[in-house]
Amino acid sequence: MNETWKGVIACFGVVVFLLMTIGIIYWQVVDQPNTNWILRSSTSGLTWDRKDHSLILQTLKEERTLLKIHMGSFPDVEIPFIKNMCWQNRSEFCYIWEAIVELKVFLDSNSSPNNECYNINWTPLHCQVKVKDCFSMINVSWYGGASVSRQHWPLNSMNIKSQPFTISNLSKSPNAFGSVLERYFLGSTGVTMMMVSDTPISLSVERNKHFCLENTPGTDMASLQYTVCVSQNITSAHQELGSRLLRQQPRLPDTDILRLPVWRYYGMADSFAQMERGLRSFYNKLQTHNLGEGIIALSEESTMVLRNLDHVYLPLLRRKRLHAPRFIMNYFRMKPLKLSITLSPYTSINSPIFQRSLQEGKEEFWLSHHSESSDYSVPLLTKWKGQFSACLNVTSQAAVLWYLGQVKLLKQQLGAKYVVFEGSEGNIFMEQAIPPPAELRGDQYIRILGSIATMLGNSSIITGATRSSHLPLFFQMNPRQSDWSYAGLKGIIPSVLHYSLLGYNFFIPEAIGGTLSGEFLTDEELYIRWLQIVTFLPVMSFGIPPWVCCGDWVLNLTRYYIQRHQNFVVPLIEKYSKEWLSRGDPIFRPTWWLSPTEPAAFTIDDQFLIGEEVIVAPVTEQGQFQRDIYLPREGQKWMDTNTAQVFHGGSFLRNYSVPLMNVPVFIKIS
Repeated sequence: MNETWKGVIACFGVVVFLLMTIGIIYWQVVDQPNTNWILRSSTSGLTWDRKDHSLILQTLKEERTLLKIHMGSFPDVEIPFIKNMCWQNRSEFCYIWEAIVELKVFLDSNSSPNNECYNINWTPLHCQVKVKDCFSMINVSWYGGASVSRQHWPLNSMNIKSQPFTISNLSKSPNAFGSVLERYFLGSTGVTMMMVSDTPISLSVERNKHFCLENTPGTDMASLQYTVCVSQNITSAHQELGSRLLRQQPRLPDTDILRLPVWRYYGMADSFAQMERGLRSFYNKLQTHNLGEGIIALSEESTMVLRNLDHVYLPLLRRKRLHAPRFIMNYFRMKPLKLSITLSPYTSINSPIFQRSLQEGKEEFWLSHHSESSDYSVPLLTKWKGQFSACLNVTSQAAVLWYLGQVKLLKQQLGAKYVVFEGSEGNIFMEQAIPPPAELRGDQYIRILGSIATMLGNSSIITGATRSSHLPLFFQMNPRQSDWSYAGLKGIIPSVLHYSLLGYNFFIPEAIGGTLSGEFLTDEELYIRWLQIVTFLPVMSFGIPPWVCCGDWVLNLTRYYIQRHQNFVVPLIEKYSKEWLSRGDPIFRPTWWLSPTEPAAFTIDDQFLIGEEVIVAPVTEQGQFQRDIYLPREGQKWMDTNTAQVFHGGSFLRNYSVPLMNVPVFIKIS
């Protein structure tokens, strides 16, 4: 071959190489599909959208999008086709981005035949990496997470800035996350998302756009881990995954309280004599107005007045006897009313009980900060109800036994049936920017206090909870404003649905009329509409007696609704509590529970089901005497208990008449 032909062949080779290079570049930049499959299961799979930086969960057959997770950690540049680095294992996907973060996705081997789950784990490869995943709200309604002061159902219409996903005191921090929180979210397309329990997480919500999870950058390089599952529809999704929220076999609290109205006592007293006269007068008024048996609920301030009747604080372990106050001798005159007292884990630093603990070298009874330079601990101080206070150390067995001994003695002395534990929300270490001990990170304090409350039996009430729905406790709902907003009456039903979805079926709703305003309610319409909602909940709680706020006709109406609660509602709750114990289904259910594929049902936030047989549709708008009502489940018949009219399910009743005296209640007709 002469030199001329060699030159031609060489040039031809260069041209071919250039064409191949151009082709590869064209394929990568222009002709490459926007998405590629990264993992498949039997009926669903995950794809990667290279332009939108998103993981997309979709069905295999129809390729219908169920969930879109936007990866917010990457710069705004197109990320190319990603290749599985764990290709030898068909149930796992691995990839590393630029030595910044590692992604692992693998199929959950514990998935049931009707449920497919994907475990997603982002691991930072250096300490400053922030991983952020955002779950789209486009065509998906979301439920679950944490209670908030202005509760909505679904959570799509809320705006919440990014903050640690832990429980806070909403009275102090109204824009924070509230008293009931679970790391569980449920989507209307039949998807669920459950986060790993002990990893620090921040969460934000952008109205009608997405909610986002973020890890906490730091030297421990905390990962972002969660599990996404898909089921046939939203109801079956919760039935499959909701039972995991219980964690243990649930136990019922003392259900006697279901039949007893709770009357909050706000009388001021500086002495036992004043307190005794006030309680007796309040009790006599309840009897005079024929309001029957109930519970007088004392605030922590009133409880402290009775606690210090003989001017001696409850003893430490070394004291064996305490003079019984005269109130015990007169308590039988208060019957048949029962007494509920309120306590907290806080003790004023000015109290003899705190001073004595320091004198006896029992600093470990209080949450403390250990000095690194010296071998001693200093109790952490915080403001509680206007006083600098120390907080009980729930990780000290000696402190817990001492505290329980005090509570038991106080219950015995006062003849109290129920104890409310308040003030467990928040993390005193985080508030003071002090790294907490490992056993008290996040919401561990409130979880431990819930377990301690059960040591007193099944008649305790707590104001905050996480991972505690299986415990035999009642849960006090957040205080509410005395108005018609989502911070007031309109937020009650969304809160009911939220609590029950997360497994907290035995709750005490906010007192009728609200308590945050600090003033007596005089709006009769608001009082009546609030009364009508609370009638169909586990416990009827009153903050303002009807004879104070309203006329005699409202007092008569109150008697009627108390009887209706006892005769109609309580048997239903008892019936469906058995279903909750055996299957984990909520007692109070959203409308979509019976119409899981009806889009109109996903945003209904002003009616609810008790089990599967009763629809309650109160009025939540001021001045309204008619409303739209959706009757779920096509083919089902429903009867209005007020008029005996029968209607078909799967349809709306438009502008349905609701006089002020009535609340629409429909029962299922077989």
